[in-house]
Amino acid sequence: MGNIFGKKKRTRVTEQDKAVLQLKQQRDKLRMYQKRINLQLEKERLLAKQLLKNGKKEKALLLLKKKRYQDQLLDKTENQIGNLERMVQDLEFAQIENKVIEGLKVGNECLKKMHEVMSIEEVERIMDETQDAVEYQQVCSPTQPESNQCDSGQCHTPTPPSPSVPETGGLGLLLQLVEVSLG
Repeated sequence: MGNIFGKKKRTRVTEQDKAVLQLKQQRDKLRMYQKRINLQLEKERLLAKQLLKNGKKEKALLLLKKKRYQDQLLDKTENQIGNLERMVQDLEFAQIENKVIEGLKVGNECLKKMHEVMSIEEVERIMDETQDAVEYQQVCSPTQPESNQCDSGQCHTPTPPSPSVPETGGLGLLLQLVEVSLG
């Protein structure tokens, strides 16, 4: 009841969706037509047998000619159904292609914004700092207690990243994107 006074929801039914629906409805109608013709053909075939038994050859021949004509109609109907199904598949595939293209556009815009935020030089500097930190960690690793070089005064506390580098949770992702775009 609350929906009576509420805003109407917009449907996401596109023109392509309507076209696909119409094609599928037409296909279903053609299949029903095929079934009806097949039933009629079966009845007429039995009737033609009965007419031959009763000695009415001319009427039986007329029914056989009608059967041949209806067989041709069934072949045409089968071709039309095949065409409709191909059209439905083509439309659905075009919709999928459209969604992929939209996704690529969004991804491209995102990459452009990421490149605006950080230059390649800045990313390379951060990667160098990260490599230095990894090397420092390997030198001062507690897994080598007998050769701890930190006791000799060679190790010092790492300096925090400079404030000019933006702190983002997606820095690792950004670094991967830059590596991919450079490689």
